[in-house]
Amino acid sequence: MPFGWCDYDPGKFYDELFAAANSPRAASKKLFSYLETLDSEDVYNRKLTAESAIVEQGITFTIYSDGKNIDRAWPFDIIPRVIDAKDWEKAESGLKQRLKALNMFINDLYNQQNILKDGIVPEDVIMTSKNFRKECLGVTPAHGAWANICGSDIVRDSDGTLYVLEDNLRVPSGVSYMLENRKITKKVFPELFKGTSIIPVDNYPAMLFDMLTSIAPESTHDEPEIVLLTPGIFNSAYFEHSYLAQQMGIELVEGADLYVGDDDYVYMKTIQGLDKVDVIYRRIDDDFIDPEVFRKDSMLGVPGLMRSWKAGKVGIANAPGTGVADDKVVYAYVPDMIKYYLNEEPEIPNVPTYLCRDKEQMEYVIDHLEELVVKPANESGGYGMLVGPHAKEGQVEEFKKLIRENPRNYIAQPTLALSVTPTLTDNGFKGRHVDLRPFILQGEDSFVTTGGLTRVALVEGSLVVNSSQGGGSKDTWIVE
Repeated sequence: MPFGWCDYDPGKFYDELFAAANSPRAASKKLFSYLETLDSEDVYNRKLTAESAIVEQGITFTIYSDGKNIDRAWPFDIIPRVIDAKDWEKAESGLKQRLKALNMFINDLYNQQNILKDGIVPEDVIMTSKNFRKECLGVTPAHGAWANICGSDIVRDSDGTLYVLEDNLRVPSGVSYMLENRKITKKVFPELFKGTSIIPVDNYPAMLFDMLTSIAPESTHDEPEIVLLTPGIFNSAYFEHSYLAQQMGIELVEGADLYVGDDDYVYMKTIQGLDKVDVIYRRIDDDFIDPEVFRKDSMLGVPGLMRSWKAGKVGIANAPGTGVADDKVVYAYVPDMIKYYLNEEPEIPNVPTYLCRDKEQMEYVIDHLEELVVKPANESGGYGMLVGPHAKEGQVEEFKKLIRENPRNYIAQPTLALSVTPTLTDNGFKGRHVDLRPFILQGEDSFVTTGGLTRVALVEGSLVVNSSQGGGSKDTWIVE
């Protein structure tokens, strides 16, 4: 029998896992009671069902670090993660609060800069951020919302405390996998959806479309023309770009498909002629969106796009310059932003964070590297990190050097005992560490996905959940 399940006792596993996790939450009991009725052959066949669906639907991602840039089938675990709806309500409220404060912060930075003048956030932190764009000074986008789409990674510690691990505000990805995970799980466990109150997730494309519509220029009279701007088929998230465009019923375009006229409006080239574009959902980094303003050698962007946006003739989500808040050093100040702009206490705390730009904190970090997780300020995908307890030989000394050479570029956090969920492995069901990336929208209104993308560290003992680093994902059930 595949996977060595003949000698596997699922009941014993559940007992051990629940004891380690302080007993199962009530919302999970129905799922686990059902799983206990399955034998190894049934589980294996359901795994094959999921794998076949992934291949048939072309759900892929790309790993750049191996130098081959080859699309690979999306790594998916068939055992869903279950969260009680009452617990989720608290998380949803905290995420809306956080994005509201972040947008007020970004708008303040590019206009009055009161938070810098009042010393809440050190001015040098912003002025040394590579994502602070002076070209955006004096602009206020529709509804004051710069980050229209945010993917905040949240984790639960072993004591049950929920933390925000980081905010992804530039071009956050992963929501298409959240939607596809649900479709696949319905094929794998159709019977469970009949008798369980699982809140749907398939309204996200409609909510995204509504948000994009809400940031159209005021001069737009009819239904706005919305497009999704992609770097092209070789981008690691191209599956998501094409998927979301198709789900929203909008055009998927590349830079060469758009043109900025002498009137500063953006037009899409079609076989019928030029169509005016009102809103661009861009999936291209700032550096590449407009060769007139940023990288002159960019072939991905649209010459004149910044000119059009600053003239208020096109809406862009996320707005250029948003990445200034997608900085792990700036992350440390988000609780202070919430208090400063909203006069409220953060509903979801940050993970305690050491700033290496502070000499005393830097020395502490260097002396305790074996115990900490160290992150560079602007990397993503799990790259450039040091997980101290799992560091390879020589890595600690390497990071001591890196931190001393550029202390502004590093933060450190304690190694959290992340919560675990049952995960199907080659050796049966095992507990694996997980995080969760909900997606928050802000335009005229705010919206949070029901749950989000649960990412799971498929490697035993690993805390790195990114797919590019050997992680996978699960469906996330919010159960009433």
